[in-house]
Amino acid sequence: MLQGWIQIALTVALVVLITPLLGGYMARVFLAQKTWLDPVVAPIEQLIFKLSGVQQQEDMTGWQYARAVLYSNLAMAVMIFAIFMLQGILPLNPTQLGAPTWDTALHTTISFVTNTNQQHYSGETTLSYFSQVAALGFMFFTSAATGLAVGIAFIRGLTGRPLGNFYVDLTRAITRILLPIGLVGAIALLALGVPETLSAPVVVPTLEDPAVSQAIALGPVAHFESLKQLGENGGGFFAINSAHPFENPNPAANLIQIVGMVAIPASFIYTYGVIANNRKQAWLVYGLVFAIYVTFIIIAGIGEYQGNPAVNALLGSQQPNLEGKEVRFGWAQSALFAVTTTGTMCGAVNSLHDSFMPPGGFATLSNLFLQIIWGGQGTGTAYLFTYLILAVFATGLMVGRTPEFLGRKIEKREVVLSSFLLLLVHPIAVLIPGAITLAFPDQLSGISNPGFHGLSQVIYEYASAAANNGSGFEGLADSQPAPTGLWWNLSASFSLLVGRYVPIIALLLLADSMSRKQPVPGTVATLRTDTLLFTGVTAGVIVVMGALTFFPILALGPIAEAFQLARGG
Repeated sequence: MLQGWIQIALTVALVVLITPLLGGYMARVFLAQKTWLDPVVAPIEQLIFKLSGVQQQEDMTGWQYARAVLYSNLAMAVMIFAIFMLQGILPLNPTQLGAPTWDTALHTTISFVTNTNQQHYSGETTLSYFSQVAALGFMFFTSAATGLAVGIAFIRGLTGRPLGNFYVDLTRAITRILLPIGLVGAIALLALGVPETLSAPVVVPTLEDPAVSQAIALGPVAHFESLKQLGENGGGFFAINSAHPFENPNPAANLIQIVGMVAIPASFIYTYGVIANNRKQAWLVYGLVFAIYVTFIIIAGIGEYQGNPAVNALLGSQQPNLEGKEVRFGWAQSALFAVTTTGTMCGAVNSLHDSFMPPGGFATLSNLFLQIIWGGQGTGTAYLFTYLILAVFATGLMVGRTPEFLGRKIEKREVVLSSFLLLLVHPIAVLIPGAITLAFPDQLSGISNPGFHGLSQVIYEYASAAANNGSGFEGLADSQPAPTGLWWNLSASFSLLVGRYVPIIALLLLADSMSRKQPVPGTVATLRTDTLLFTGVTAGVIVVMGALTFFPILALGPIAEAFQLARGG
């Protein structure tokens, strides 16, 4: 037990140490300040801007920035869908795979364009190397960079700056952050045993019967895996994702993957502190998120270490819950990975979430509901500071002080946009399709577990889609032919689109509104937001406005399941 907790503590400490280094670097990148990559990257960027006709100094309004996001993402989606449907005649297809069904191709396209990477298929038996690299690998860069661009535009707006240019931000996010760090990660994973090859699957005789052959899938996995984690993409090259020994062969690779998926979203809070020139507030907010993150790790870790009471009763002793887990990772690294992947909206998995004990289900579902621990690539920090705006407004009303944030008044427009973003969009994208699915369990859902766990399975799927996470409890018939597979593909696509683009538009409009406000000089009546007291108030607002919205689901899902197991049910 002690060894497992020490592993968790060291990993979390490493994340904290990385934060100011990476956060400060990203601030310099998006402030167009000098970095050590300038001699190599700057000429490439200038060539890209010249060929594309992008005017670097041309700032966009909120609507212009939003339209640029939507138009570019639509163009990418058309290209990717075409690659999937033409897969059978495209190169780098050693196993001669044909095109997937249209609904699977559509869901996969939307899923990867929205940086969700929810998969209703098995990678090695559905997509060719070309589709994996040219379509999915391409989106690993662009969808993650889109989130970073929106996040930095939001931070600029909060601090009174122009929002910037989407195409410039997108390019810099790729060339200066994702590409160089991803390359280092790919080399490290390659050295640890992750394959990087275009060779066809290796056919070998089985140990049980040498006359029977088995095909072992390979592929260009190392770079794919590095970008999957760093960009919070999460889509697996193989069906079982980071539980596969070719994606995640050993504890060292597992450490790289955990740190990779949390490094950018955690450091982005510090990036805000640098740009806003208020590192104190950044560290306070960071501490708030960190405390919730550690709490969920402890909850999930205790649940997995204590194991299943029914199994323990049969064994006559307490044993960790290792069902659905890789022995090379054990209960501790599985719990840490699960909480981190759902907190960062990465979605990669090194164990089966369906097999977790109720505390683990509670922690992972709560992450998907809150979306700020640490949240999506760039957008997670934006959601977090939206909570701060609501906390400023609510606190100002209660104590009779002027509701201001960073010297700018919080008025009706900001409150409406913030409330709409946090209290309406996510619940609509999760609860409405979830309710329809649960109303027709035989025709639509294909739930493998009845009762409380079945409820968690269904809601988790839509929460994962709406939060742009992509992981799944699984145990659903989402990869089966119509009607169940068709329903899951189309209904999840609704959650993917609503959960991605409606919040992005709201965030950009909110940032645009804040950027246009005249700064108000601080007075004795101004509410300070960089104090422990206000940070505590923000935590209360997160619980009341975020967690309580979905509390009935938690009560009827993992909490009820925990009571059922405790009484021997």
